Amino acid sequence: MTTIGIIGAGEVGSHIARAAIANGYQVVIANSRGPETLESLIETLGPSARAATAAGAAMAGDFVVVAVPLKVVNDMPVEALAGKVVLDTNNYMIWRDGHIPLIDSGEKTVHELRQEQLPTSKVVKAFTHIQAPRIITWGQPAGTAERLALAVSSDFPEAVALVTRLYDQFGFDTVDSSPLSQSWRNAPGQPAWKQERQIRLELMANLAAARHPSSLDPALATPATQRIDREHQ
Repeated sequence: MTTIGIIGAGEVGSHIARAAIANGYQVVIANSRGPETLESLIETLGPSARAATAAGAAMAGDFVVVAVPLKVVNDMPVEALAGKVVLDTNNYMIWRDGHIPLIDSGEKTVHELRQEQLPTSKVVKAFTHIQAPRIITWGQPAGTAERLALAVSSDFPEAVALVTRLYDQFGFDTVDSSPLSQSWRNAPGQPAWKQERQIRLELMANLAAARHPSSLDPALATPATQRIDREHQ
């Protein structure tokens, strides 16, 4: 049975865990405070889940979900994640993360920076433009006319293929927006991020309509925009 390691037990990590268990996966989940603080969540998730440290979740997972913000100084277990596909669900949020000049200028995406921090892993951007509770409520069977789609970006085709299978199991179509240098196309504030509920053709059009970050001024972000950003985390 496939095991998914999940680093981050907040709203995103816990809802991905619920969806994974419903689809027959085992889950090993971690937070920053220690496994003993996850007793209530593990009880809710049931016997297919257990708690561990971040390194323990990384080692246990056949692939790993990172559901925590990027830190400028890496805080992920590099060795434990070596050789593994790493699903990065993070959005760059200035109100939370502060300004990262490489991202603000459009020179790098937040997911390219994660890949640089995990050079022996295969990073793939996933689950970033859907609010967490909807991961377990909006999925529909393959072939449904109005089945919603989610974007994926990676420098590794095998990572895109893995996420495509996972999306399908969870009830979503996939639009490939690779490589990671293109992952800004569904970042906060872009059309694909704002619409959220979109079928495959709509998502493709919204990704194409995105404006490169170098043409945007992050200093102009309004409190209302920041509030919407929070709702997507």
